[in-house]
Amino acid sequence: MGYCKKRPNKNGNPRYTAVYIDNDGLERSAGTFPTFKEATEKWKDAEAKVNAGRGAHLIRGRVLFQSYVEETWLPNLAVEVKTKENYTYNVYAHLMAFFGHRRMLDIYTSDIREWLTGLKNAGVTAATRKRLKQLLSSILSTAVDDEVITGNPCLLVKTDTVPVKPLTIVTPTQFDKFHEALPDDMSRLLVETAIETGTRWGELTELRVMDWNSDRKAFTVARAVVQVNPEFHPEGGRFFVKDYPKDGEYRIIRVADHLATKIDTHIADKGLKKNDLVFWYSPTTKKPRRTTPLSEGKPLGRTAPNERGRTYAHGTISAYTAGRCRCAHCRSAMAAYRSKRRAEGKDNPRQGRRWDTDGHIPNQWFREQIIRPALSKADIPVDLRMHLLRHAHASWLLNGGADLMVVKERLGHSSIMTTERYLHTVENADETALAALDKVRQRRPVEPQSTDWNLGAIPSQRQPLSNEELIAQMATLQAELTKRLSTGSTS
Repeated sequence: MGYCKKRPNKNGNPRYTAVYIDNDGLERSAGTFPTFKEATEKWKDAEAKVNAGRGAHLIRGRVLFQSYVEETWLPNLAVEVKTKENYTYNVYAHLMAFFGHRRMLDIYTSDIREWLTGLKNAGVTAATRKRLKQLLSSILSTAVDDEVITGNPCLLVKTDTVPVKPLTIVTPTQFDKFHEALPDDMSRLLVETAIETGTRWGELTELRVMDWNSDRKAFTVARAVVQVNPEFHPEGGRFFVKDYPKDGEYRIIRVADHLATKIDTHIADKGLKKNDLVFWYSPTTKKPRRTTPLSEGKPLGRTAPNERGRTYAHGTISAYTAGRCRCAHCRSAMAAYRSKRRAEGKDNPRQGRRWDTDGHIPNQWFREQIIRPALSKADIPVDLRMHLLRHAHASWLLNGGADLMVVKERLGHSSIMTTERYLHTVENADETALAALDKVRQRRPVEPQSTDWNLGAIPSQRQPLSNEELIAQMATLQAELTKRLSTGSTS
């Protein structure tokens, strides 16, 4: 049976602490209140929750969000290394400032809506807001399982619709221009392997000689590598190799004869051994420091007044620094000054960035040092990223009439629903639909379909189809229809 405990505050005025008895027979506080009536209502409410089996949440739920995340949720998070790194960064970047000081039992749906509105006003995209809300929901769901709170308030909060943007597909012509602009043979072979196999970046850069079967002209995708901060790596490294690809299953990817010949030549010329990476980090020679040529002729006049109204003679250090003039004379004077100091050993120019790697190719280095210069040289209207080559691989296969299930297996998708999103990239899909519509509108008779189908391959009505089998059959029929309409064949 609960009761109220009278206790004076620092001014001598009476206050009342609501005391209730938990399931273990221990006295617990439900809070301190200014009136006896409020305290009585609180201990009765707390006791009713104890009787309903929810009393433990009144104690555990008082833990702060920050304490629960740092002491319970993060240390026991059973996810992959890269996922844990992303979760940690997002928690401290977007969740902790708003929820960190709140008690777990004091987080309500109204708070979550207010938080999402703040993110929206700060310019966070709808897709990112949705991911962050899913992360918060994961934390609160775990808290429910741990009996810290009684329910997950995120389940009652909706996020804005995330528009599905069409995939950017590079054309063969654009790819050829980009490929020719790459700086060396290994980068060209790497990019060509990416477009021919559709492998993910982590799978591509972890391919080793032992994964290549020269007789079958095929790679076995058996591992993947991720680049992480050393604090998340089990051994403090920068690259963590997983003993399985993303979908968790090995897959074999055959390549064309011309690419197989290039891979064999590459392995032989480089003298690669069984455990060596097929593609590895090979930094380019550091470019010489750019110098500003000395301007000819005598500088004339003075600079424009600065914020203090002062002017300086052109061709002086003061004009460059205090006057902020960037004319040829002032830049030449500053360049000569810096060159002299370096020659005297007074200045040590900053060294180029040293990439911490065990031989794997850093994604950012490849992007900045290989991809961007090639894009600038090729001058194509596509901001090409390595993952776009994976999209292009799938789209080109479907445009060439490949079966949807074959594309699924090459890409390593766990569900055919993921592969299905590439169907809209088929170039003549709209032409097929328009031809069918025109046939109906013109009242043209519908011609019978060819009977040369392998009916034994299509299950009868007595054999129920699964969703994936049905989609595969539809994709096969669509590919055949597209091929026939494009060639003008009707038989």
